[in-house]
Amino acid sequence: MAYVITQRCCNDASCVPECPVDCIRPTPEQPEFATTEQLYIDPDTCIDCGACVDACPVEAIFSEDDLTASLARFRDINAAYFQRHPLESNFDPLVTPARPPKELGTLRVAIVGAGPAACYAADELLRRADVEVEMFDRLPTPWGLVRAGVAPDHPGTKSVSAMFESAFRRDTLQYRLNVEVGKHISHEELQAHHHAVIYAVGASADRRLDVPGEDLPGSHSATEFVAWYNGHPDYAERGFDLSGERVVIVGNGNVALDVARVLTLPPDELAKTDIADHALDALRDSNVREVVVLGRRGPLQAAYTSAEFLALGHLKGVDVIIDPAELELDPASQALLDDPDIEPSLRLKYELAQEYAAKAPNPDNKRIVFRYLASPTEIRGDGHVEELEFVHNELVSEDGRVVARASDRRETLPASMVLRSIGYRGVPIADLPFDERAGIVPNEHGRVVADGAHVTGVYVSGWIKRGPRGVIGSNRVDATETVEQLLEDFTSGKLAAPQGDRAALEALLAQRQPDAVGRDGWKAIDAAEKNAGKSGGRPRVKFTTIEDLLKAARG
Repeated sequence: MAYVITQRCCNDASCVPECPVDCIRPTPEQPEFATTEQLYIDPDTCIDCGACVDACPVEAIFSEDDLTASLARFRDINAAYFQRHPLESNFDPLVTPARPPKELGTLRVAIVGAGPAACYAADELLRRADVEVEMFDRLPTPWGLVRAGVAPDHPGTKSVSAMFESAFRRDTLQYRLNVEVGKHISHEELQAHHHAVIYAVGASADRRLDVPGEDLPGSHSATEFVAWYNGHPDYAERGFDLSGERVVIVGNGNVALDVARVLTLPPDELAKTDIADHALDALRDSNVREVVVLGRRGPLQAAYTSAEFLALGHLKGVDVIIDPAELELDPASQALLDDPDIEPSLRLKYELAQEYAAKAPNPDNKRIVFRYLASPTEIRGDGHVEELEFVHNELVSEDGRVVARASDRRETLPASMVLRSIGYRGVPIADLPFDERAGIVPNEHGRVVADGAHVTGVYVSGWIKRGPRGVIGSNRVDATETVEQLLEDFTSGKLAAPQGDRAALEALLAQRQPDAVGRDGWKAIDAAEKNAGKSGGRPRVKFTTIEDLLKAARG
């Protein structure tokens, strides 16, 4: 019997060093780690010890005998990876990273942001040095996209926050929530109170389609919709028109699939989750019967992961619809599919699409329809979205890449709402350099760079460092790299000593932002939300306004 890594793998590689027979791949040291959809366990080497289960922060690992019907296929998915990448175990002893010498004193670090990138950086600092960490966020709650971005029907993915809660119990880390850097405290003041500042603020802007009609009422970014149904205070008052029968999502990454599920799942299923009450009420009254997911390239180039695509086939009361004609491949894609060395996850994407195309739909079910090789050209309507026009693309080889090129064929889809889900983009940070083209803060391995030189004591981690790619756990390796640079600079004496200590910082914040929320305040919010969910059998009922969050924090 072997253990199996399943759908909600977060790729943070916590399980890798725990395996006594080194049978989990890929590892962070391997080049394929950067692009892998998930991690895998070699069934022929696993000794059934369960060490990886305890290490997994998102409860993604199961004994093969305990796999549910929706997860059973992952037994073969794990095995297929090692058929393509035979295991070569490495039993070199683990090297314990050096800690800064004690005579240097306590390292003080400010982390701006409280999402996964920030939390992994804080966790690494706490393990590696005698440190005081101050974690800032403009909202009264931590966890960033774990709280406000992960779909409510993926509770296991959100359980990574429990790992952070456990790591942050000591007073060496203090929450400075409901504190906005640039408003309540400046970058210069952060530097004055710390040896170093790490910005882990993510990529908060969404990319635009740049087509006529994009700003019509009924046209939104998926970012807004996701934040709305997850109870983000900035979006709780937004309205979304669910009166029509069809919604079109432009883009086919995992976020698009999240949105499609939320729009089509039975409300009673969502009522068991932490979805925001206002969203649940709206979805109970929804008339949406069909969600069309548009991708500009073909089924082999789709941005969603095979695991999330597979999960759609197990939704209650929902059919996945694909016209077999959508699966006809261009010569380059066919050659890729025919390559015996194709990645198993890529082949699985196409096999799943074929399986969905072969299934007879149930006319009583709602539908998620996938359309490939389609790019929007215009959104039309008289004062509100009524239809979307798109062009059919052709895939061509260009400079060794397969790219989409518009054809002369156009099509129009009636729709009451259009959601664009084509990626995120970082926004400039006051007093830091910014690369407008890449949407990141220029850096070398996490050290911020301006005019070709390192900016002393300023670092970045997460999407603002590398761009909006990867999943939650990708931030762990990223944060480790950034912290390594910071500790090297501290040890070598490059970081200036703070002018003010923690007490001075607390005095400044008490003056500037008396409504700042610390550890006790967040614990009160957390407890109140969980208590509110108990009567309905829900994990929590979120407070969705700053006023209610602060009231709970005081209570």
